[in-house]
Amino acid sequence: MPAHAAGQAAAHAVDVPSLGAAGFMQAAFGLVLVLALVFGCAWLAKRFGLQRPLAGGPVKVIGGASVGQRERVVVVSVAGDWLVLGVAPGQVRTLHTIAADQVPPDLPAPAPGAAAASAMQFAQRLQQKLRKDR
Repeated sequence: MPAHAAGQAAAHAVDVPSLGAAGFMQAAFGLVLVLALVFGCAWLAKRFGLQRPLAGGPVKVIGGASVGQRERVVVVSVAGDWLVLGVAPGQVRTLHTIAADQVPPDLPAPAPGAAAASAMQFAQRLQQKLRKDR
């Protein structure tokens, strides 16, 4: 009986191909193909405007201040109305609302690229400081 069982086991055994150069090249080609497909889809989405716009939406941040280690008060403009929001981890609450006709005209609205300009100034100052330290 054991010889018969060994014969059946040998008949059911499946040859497992070794992972040689051909298998490695096939896997690498598949990986490159998938990455090219992902980048191609991202390029198409950017080309045809399928991504979400980053700025210029109906909500604009007017200003903000930290009032604690993880709490902030933020003023945002929504359709001309100003909302004073309390922002804490896990929650946002409306503290006050200022109607569009009550918004003081002497307070300038932020420039569209104010945050980007501030970041550029910081980057330039940091580079200058790093050059001086060398």
